[in-house]
Amino acid sequence: MLFNDLASRIDHTVLRPEATRTDMLRICQEAMQFGFGVIFIPPCYLKEAIAAVRGTSVRVGVPIGFPLGGHTTHAKVAEAIEAWEQGALELDMVLNVSRLKSGDVDAVREDIAAVVRATPGAGHKVIFETCYLTREEKILACQLAVEAGADYVKTSTGFGAGGATVEDVRLMKASVAGRARVKASGGIRDLDTVLAMLEAGADRIGTSASIKIMEEWQVRHR
Repeated sequence: MLFNDLASRIDHTVLRPEATRTDMLRICQEAMQFGFGVIFIPPCYLKEAIAAVRGTSVRVGVPIGFPLGGHTTHAKVAEAIEAWEQGALELDMVLNVSRLKSGDVDAVREDIAAVVRATPGAGHKVIFETCYLTREEKILACQLAVEAGADYVKTSTGFGAGGATVEDVRLMKASVAGRARVKASGGIRDLDTVLAMLEAGADRIGTSASIKIMEEWQVRHR
């Protein structure tokens, strides 16, 4: 794998609650410098981030229903529409974990589908927060996300009790069966973990440790 190939698979992220405008502008610059395909920033900085990367290939994304997923569908749709109209090209929405675990399958599917319908042309990922789901629930969540028209299924927000695992990435990859792609996110902080996730079937990596990871790659491939 080439340096640019790895960088293009990374969603460079800053979503810490204490992150500042300076932090957001820094990751915009880093994305342009290293060639990261996407940045994820708090929605309040969306317009500023889009202005900072204008004229480059960097796409700007924001989370929807973040980080717990228990927002009403109406609220998630409103968030998504506002972000899309302001220029966000990637929307990572959090699954309604509570509804899924309650067996409200139709509500979960419609929650995802409503966001997808409202923002045609955006990239849509569904964050499962896999640390709270059983194996059967992960498979079901994959099925519902695909049926709702999502482009990706994603492991974690990074704010739950656990992050991405190789086992979950493999399970999700098998469960979507080519009908969606997989993003591994949550606790990914070094190159070996990135490579393990890609080997397991991840198509994209979400991390705030992107620079450290790319520096490790450079050292290893001198």
